[in-house]
Amino acid sequence: MPKNKGKGGKNRRRGKNENDKLKRELIFKEDGQEYAQVSKMMGNGWISALCFDGKSRLCHIRGKMRKKVWVNPTDIVLIGLRDFQDNKADVIYKYAAEEARTLKAYGELPDGAFGDSEATKDDNLISFEHAQLPDEPDGMPDEIYDEKVVVQRFISDTESEDDSDDNIEGENI
Repeated sequence: MPKNKGKGGKNRRRGKNENDKLKRELIFKEDGQEYAQVSKMMGNGWISALCFDGKSRLCHIRGKMRKKVWVNPTDIVLIGLRDFQDNKADVIYKYAAEEARTLKAYGELPDGAFGDSEATKDDNLISFEHAQLPDEPDGMPDEIYDEKVVVQRFISDTESEDDSDDNIEGENI
């Protein structure tokens, strides 16, 4: 019988390294790096990101981050630019929401970084103005404008008829 040298199954990884509440050191961009906001998940470790220099780039999530750091749309990431391909980059670091707010306070990120600027808030709202309908235009019965009237008339019509259920041959309703 072989000696048991293994550490166990997948369960040994669960519940380990819970350090979400630890405060990390804030990492700023250097030469050859840029801040970006994830716009779309492409699949297979690729994302489409809108960089804050105005360009949209296809970014690759590096192997150290795969299955450990989950990148979602609208997340702020630090990407490393490629010298030989301007339209592609590599994701180096994902900022937590609190870290991104701190970067914005330092002036590293532009005002519209989170999509919460006043201009975008107003664009997403739909406002309706209340229009007065005419009381009863020519040739239009008031049943169209008031559904309660239609329901009440329908109930009163059925109550006034005899209560026999035998006569169900396509009456006008």
